[in-house]
Amino acid sequence: MTRDQAKSRRMAPLGTPTDLASNAVQDISGALNILLADVFALYIKTKNFHWHISGPHFRDYHLMLDEQSEQIFAATDATAERVRKIGGTTLRSIGQIGRLQRVLDNDADYVTPLDMLAELRDDNKQLTANMRETHSLCDEHGDVATASLLENWIDEAERRTWFLFEASRRAEPGA
Repeated sequence: MTRDQAKSRRMAPLGTPTDLASNAVQDISGALNILLADVFALYIKTKNFHWHISGPHFRDYHLMLDEQSEQIFAATDATAERVRKIGGTTLRSIGQIGRLQRVLDNDADYVTPLDMLAELRDDNKQLTANMRETHSLCDEHGDVATASLLENWIDEAERRTWFLFEASRRAEPGA
């Protein structure tokens, strides 16, 4: 391959054939990229809390957060690949994630275990709401494949929210 051929390939558009309208690709890709930034931010926060959890329920919380972080991370590749399948482009850097994410970072030196669980519960609940909005957008544009993926991820986020809620409940008096 010549230098000119290599340069030409680098400059080639990344368009992927799709039957979705160009405005649908732009709308859905944009929404998925914001969700992807949120998912990466939630993954890092969940791992942060997994690494720094302490206290009498350490083992249970540590294992739960590890399981949840694996599930969260598993959605990243499928999300990015979905953007590419419909003809969009996806995240390219940590900086872009930082600009798009809606999940707030937590850089505190110490967070109590119950505060960690509550924060992750709220983040997962908000992620669910954001995924529902994206699902509605997919419905508007007739993108059933992306909507189907979102339905599974919504279910997973609801399960994480439920587990975090139950794990952070205070004992009933007299129990």
